[in-house]
Amino acid sequence: MKRYLILEDGSVFPGEGFGAKTVTTGEIVFNTGMSGYQETITDQSYNGQIITFTYPLIGNCGINRDDYESINPTAKGVVVREVARVTGNWRAQMSLDEFLRRKHIPGIAGIDTRALTKRLREAGTMKASIVDAADAHAFDQLKALVLPKNQVLQVATTHAFPAPGSGRNVAVIDFGLKHSILRELAKRDCNLTVLPPTTTAEELLDLDPDGVMLTNGPGDPKDVAEALTMIRGIEGKIPLFGICLGHQLFALANGANTFKMKYGHRGFNHPVREIATGRIDFTSQNHGYAVDPQSIDPDQLIVTHEEINDHTVEGLRHRLYPAFSVQFHPDAAPGPHDADHLFDEFMEMMDAFKLRGKEVHNA
Repeated sequence: MKRYLILEDGSVFPGEGFGAKTVTTGEIVFNTGMSGYQETITDQSYNGQIITFTYPLIGNCGINRDDYESINPTAKGVVVREVARVTGNWRAQMSLDEFLRRKHIPGIAGIDTRALTKRLREAGTMKASIVDAADAHAFDQLKALVLPKNQVLQVATTHAFPAPGSGRNVAVIDFGLKHSILRELAKRDCNLTVLPPTTTAEELLDLDPDGVMLTNGPGDPKDVAEALTMIRGIEGKIPLFGICLGHQLFALANGANTFKMKYGHRGFNHPVREIATGRIDFTSQNHGYAVDPQSIDPDQLIVTHEEINDHTVEGLRHRLYPAFSVQFHPDAAPGPHDADHLFDEFMEMMDAFKLRGKEVHNA
């Protein structure tokens, strides 16, 4: 089925449709990962976006039950050079084409993804549509599109739910979480309570958790202003660890600023340096916003990590409180597990904070 990818700058890329047959519009971005397309598509941080995969063949491993990062993905579309006609993985339960049809997500193949990615790198992310006809009406519809705000509320849970364990009690604030974050905490036998993004500091303190996890999620962190009040209300009272959007919210809550990147970081080949040790980790990343390094108050926050290629702020730690954050995904999925030791550091932080509390109580 002949279909077209059109961009708001007037570009037209003809291709063949697969997946759902619907017309779609959204912000087009590119992902440089060589595998992990299932985890990428089901990552809620891609809410409202059309994902371009730079790797030339996508779909050869099919879709399986173990690699979902969310049950109902909210990406708007998938763009590939070639979609696999045959799946050869023993875990596969269905093809990528069938999966996208079930989830009502259109795809388009046969696109010159190298040319498309180069255009996005030069011009930045922009609005795009997958349509049946690249005519004036389609471009008018695209130009009229207003990209959504408050995307976190579209994808996050609205009710608290438990993920039982017998270890440390961790409250997970869901801004659009990846299941891999829950898996990493479960590996460490944490007793989890997943909470909505609208949870207040008072509600958190009433739960008396050992620690709080701020998860990833989609969109502009400044659209989640209510979370900043919550973060300020628990700092110093509960250990805190933020990932991706959680990192940006942690920065905003402590007086820093964020900005929209030209085309973002999306992939899992991003080298990150830990400033104190010089350690280099290759990391999984998916974000279109970043923390402005010039806005960071050195009396409040310490920059702990930076991206080697463009020096993006990749990690922060509070000078006074047991709280830290990273822009990348130490949970990977997809990607390398170089940085999963940060979950162990979070465990140690919670234990040390609890021990200090007992010492003060017994003094």
